Amino acid sequence: MPYVPAPVIEKLCTPGNMNLLFVCSENRLRSPTGEEVFSEYEGINAIGCGTNADAETPLSGDLIEWADAILVMEKTHRNKVSKKYKHLLKGKKLACLDIPDNYERMQPELVRLLKNKVPRFVRL
Repeated sequence: MPYVPAPVIEKLCTPGNMNLLFVCSENRLRSPTGEEVFSEYEGINAIGCGTNADAETPLSGDLIEWADAILVMEKTHRNKVSKKYKHLLKGKKLACLDIPDNYERMQPELVRLLKNKVPRFVRL
C-alpha cells in the first residue's frame, strides 16, 4: 500500500461501516469537505482523495478497493477513475456529483450540495 496518513489508515480499519471515497482533483477543497461532513455520520467511513499526482491524498488502487462507493465531483474525474481502475470497479458504485470547482473547503453552499446529492447515490 502506498503511504497513507495515519488518520486515513484508522478509517480504513473500521469494519462494518460503509466506505465512501470522495474524489476531486487536488484533494484540497471539495473531497476533503465530503470526507469531513460524512465522517460525522454514524456507520460511515469517508476519505477524500485527488486524481492529480500532487494531490494531498492521491487516488490509488488501494483506496478504490477499500471503497463501497466512489463519489467524484466532475465527469472528468469519473473518466479518469474508470480508465485507470476499470479492473477494480466491478461491484462498486461510481457516481458523479456534478459539483464544480468553485467552492472553498467547508463552504456552507458546498456542504449543502453534498448533503443533498450524496443520498441520491448511497443509503445513509
